[in-house]
Amino acid sequence: MEGKRGVVGILTGGGDVPGLNPAIRAITVRAAREGFRVVGIRNGWEGLVRIDRDRKIEEQEHCQVLTREIVNKVGRTGGTFLHTSRMRPSHIAKKDVPQPLRGQYANDMNDLTPEVLRNLEYLGIDYLIPIGGDDTLSYGVELHNKGVKVVALPKTMDNDVPGTDYCIGFSTCVTRTIELSHRLRTTAGSHERFLVIEVFGRYAGFTALLPTLAGAANRCVIPECKFNIEKLTELLVRDRRDNPSRYSVALVSEGATFEGGEMVFEGDEADAYGHKKLGGIGDAVSNQVKELSGRFNNGKKIGVINQRLGYLVRCGDPDALDSIVPVTFSNIAMDLVLSGKSGRLVSLRKGKYDHVALNEVTSRKKVVDINRFYNCERLRPEYQNFNGLPMFIMTSED
Repeated sequence: MEGKRGVVGILTGGGDVPGLNPAIRAITVRAAREGFRVVGIRNGWEGLVRIDRDRKIEEQEHCQVLTREIVNKVGRTGGTFLHTSRMRPSHIAKKDVPQPLRGQYANDMNDLTPEVLRNLEYLGIDYLIPIGGDDTLSYGVELHNKGVKVVALPKTMDNDVPGTDYCIGFSTCVTRTIELSHRLRTTAGSHERFLVIEVFGRYAGFTALLPTLAGAANRCVIPECKFNIEKLTELLVRDRRDNPSRYSVALVSEGATFEGGEMVFEGDEADAYGHKKLGGIGDAVSNQVKELSGRFNNGKKIGVINQRLGYLVRCGDPDALDSIVPVTFSNIAMDLVLSGKSGRLVSLRKGKYDHVALNEVTSRKKVVDINRFYNCERLRPEYQNFNGLPMFIMTSED
């Protein structure tokens, strides 16, 4: 099927979240209705590196012509049926260069952007719609600067893409964190223990802060404020003592750090964006609060239930917001395409749908304003006056 008005390309990059398939479906349905051909790129930016220009599009492993019939089958499901990767085409290690290109790109680190540009031309893509977090979209900024017409959708459980108050996947993450925290309370209460739960959040603590505000935990520690482990232990002992069921709960962002310490990683290997895999801060907190608890509990140590939520909040179907927002974002993206605009990031700001310059993504980091929304002494959300604030409290400007 040839698009009378051109070709729209879609890809998803970074971690999967609920809401990606509804976005892919909404873009495809609207684009097809408006007379565009839609090509889905498989495996994110990696797919655009691995296109074989000697094959027809229909024979490609890393792309697929999308139709309403195809996307209607997956539009209500979680994950991304186009699959994903964390590849960054401008920074590809020698070992990861596709075999047919190794003669041209033999450095330890290689920029395959020229291949991406040729592949976009081969596929006939007039507008590219990447859906991802700040890492994925930062490469979208690079392509925009090289003349590619890019309209981007923000997606990340951490909700830390600058320029928007909301990213696809965030609501489901918060909903699941609250739900699973409450479920785990039954065991913590039965055994009169601390409950320490590690949640997502590399640089931004939104996924720990908002569930705590909603009552999912007594305390939370977030990346924006290094914490004193003795103070956290003292507070958790006090909270446990004040609770008739004799337990207390702490949410720990995966990027949180002890005073005088650094982030805790699973290993030394970094991805294409320079990020090592986080994991283990929850274990460290659990071990130390148990050892320190006797100081504040008449010499008797308190047991700990330690749980990393991880993929449990990433998998499965989207909640209501992550079913509605992707449809709205996608239609705004197509409105921009139809009006001939590119270099834009679709956004939700202070309760209203909007779009901003795509380079907002690389202009700064979006993190919690701890002077307004977090008490570093009490290790809790700070909330005094909600009047006039957006639904998720903290805006992209904070």
